[in-house]
Amino acid sequence: MARTSKQATPNEEIDVGKTTDSWGIDPGYEDVQKQWHSASAETLTAIRRAMGAVEKDARDYGGEQPVVVIEPGTVRQEANSRRRGSIQLETGGTVDFETNLPANLPAGYHRLSYDGADQETPLIVSPGECYLPRDLKTWGWAMQLYATRSSKSWGIGDLRDLETVAKWAGEDLGAGMLLLNPLSTACPFTPQQASPYYPSSRRFFNPLWICVESMAGANEENVPGLEAQAAAAQRLNQQRRIDRDRVFTLKMKCLNSLWAHFPGDPAFTKFCHEQGADLDRFATFCALAEQHQSGWHAWPEPYRHPSAQAVAQYAGDHRQRVDFHKWLQWTLDTQLAQASRHVALMQDLPIGVDPDGADAWAWQDVMAQGASVGAPPDEFNTQGQNWGLPPFVPHKLRGCGYQPFIQTLRAAFRHGGGLRIDHVMGLFRLYWIPQEMSPKDGAYVRYNADEMLAIVALESQRARAYVVGEDLGTVEDEAREKLANHCILSYRLLWFEKEHPARYPVDALAAITTHDLPTVAGLWTGSDLARQHELALTPNEDGIGEIHRRLDQTAELNPHDSVEDVIAKAYQLLAAAPSRIVTAALDDAAAVEERPNIPATLEDRNPNWSLALPVPIEDLMRAELPGRIARALRRSGESS
Repeated sequence: MARTSKQATPNEEIDVGKTTDSWGIDPGYEDVQKQWHSASAETLTAIRRAMGAVEKDARDYGGEQPVVVIEPGTVRQEANSRRRGSIQLETGGTVDFETNLPANLPAGYHRLSYDGADQETPLIVSPGECYLPRDLKTWGWAMQLYATRSSKSWGIGDLRDLETVAKWAGEDLGAGMLLLNPLSTACPFTPQQASPYYPSSRRFFNPLWICVESMAGANEENVPGLEAQAAAAQRLNQQRRIDRDRVFTLKMKCLNSLWAHFPGDPAFTKFCHEQGADLDRFATFCALAEQHQSGWHAWPEPYRHPSAQAVAQYAGDHRQRVDFHKWLQWTLDTQLAQASRHVALMQDLPIGVDPDGADAWAWQDVMAQGASVGAPPDEFNTQGQNWGLPPFVPHKLRGCGYQPFIQTLRAAFRHGGGLRIDHVMGLFRLYWIPQEMSPKDGAYVRYNADEMLAIVALESQRARAYVVGEDLGTVEDEAREKLANHCILSYRLLWFEKEHPARYPVDALAAITTHDLPTVAGLWTGSDLARQHELALTPNEDGIGEIHRRLDQTAELNPHDSVEDVIAKAYQLLAAAPSRIVTAALDDAAAVEERPNIPATLEDRNPNWSLALPVPIEDLMRAELPGRIARALRRSGESS
């Protein structure tokens, strides 16, 4: 594994040795075959440029200590050189100290100031472990809400449908949780973004999930033609491919009519007060995006930064429209709270955001410009992946006291009993791909995982919600150890694991597949492999064949088994896992062959995130297969 140094610029020598540089950039990586891939000098230079790396050392950014993150009882070395100072607790009290920080500080977000210093430092005290009930042992459905339609849906699954499934799962089938695709919002114009993993904001919800007919005042008097519009929307259920643009148009027309008749509500006023400036800024973004029918990069220059005077002026001049978008979020929050009464809802946290969306606009000073995150080539995605999501710059994220990360987590935990962190390795390192380069030309950038895990633990305890880390693929041993120490559950898939499910770890969520991998029917019939060939992809046929053979042998299948029999036996096999949580894909319960998403394909070639289940949920709830799966997965000692 030879490593060399190459000249990057006339004045800068790029180190391509083993050591991560002060910006957190790794000089290369080992793939799953333990083969070393060196990052080129061009890649390293481009990543530094995307970071805005103009200082000599990243540690100079934000001062000596831009943020202090500790656990109770911890003594920070940085404090030892200081004589005295004070801590302003988030509850309002003050604690004075000399030499060392007190060992009995309460968990929370405090402010630290040293005598003689000009500025305060954010002090985050973490409990060190995520919320995890000792007796947690449960199961549930993993579902794509958009795909889960009833006969009354407006062309797409909504929060009323979620409540129906939650009640059925909890009361009839004995489930304790539901794992949901991200409910995050898209930009408020057409064409609507299909991927829930490419959100405009991870802090706010998508108005497509609103059930119009469940809203107060939803009648013909307040919404002229409501019955006709509902009928038009329900006709969209006749086609499996979801027409988000048509759904968006119909729902927004009705929602605008309802807003015109909204009399006000103290609960709405309270919600706006609690959400504060963040909700106001998001709603202002929505109003601007709606007017210009585009993301923020195409707006007139005066509106491209949220702190600009023109933006404040616009919000004041268009207060009614800004308030409309706040009202949409309150409606979503209310309906989600209603759906969460029956089982624990586990939202899925995407790894990033749309570079043209609300979060990227609000936090543009903390995000990389000219780079996106993805994954290097591997055995299942041989071309690598570029997800098009701008990453946070590590030293800038620390410099602002992790506020974007804290707000994102807090929103994801709202009304949830759990949280799945997609690509949890992103708390440790992310694979950055410079603009105009291919996925194979990227490099890993490291984050302060100890601090970020501490924040996850604090928010988890406050929400009383457990955490699952999607730790598939190449994971460093130290990372798994740290995740376990913070009581973050691992993620185990039947498709990937060579061992029998009976040997899966207890502290894990066990499943057969994910949204990016074949369904049981798709794998067993060969239709998923055939579809990959149709799309001119380069699937790992040997790997897929090995999974097929392993399922055949371990689940004790026979040639006469129907597809439904194969699915039921696959879940009987998974039921042997001692893992705390076991999930079944609702797609499998409907014997669907198509997976929700095929990575490395675009929507014009494959209907990613846009295929509904082939039957309405009323029919699915009466079908035999979901009951067979539920009986296999019911757990003893269950807790939700």
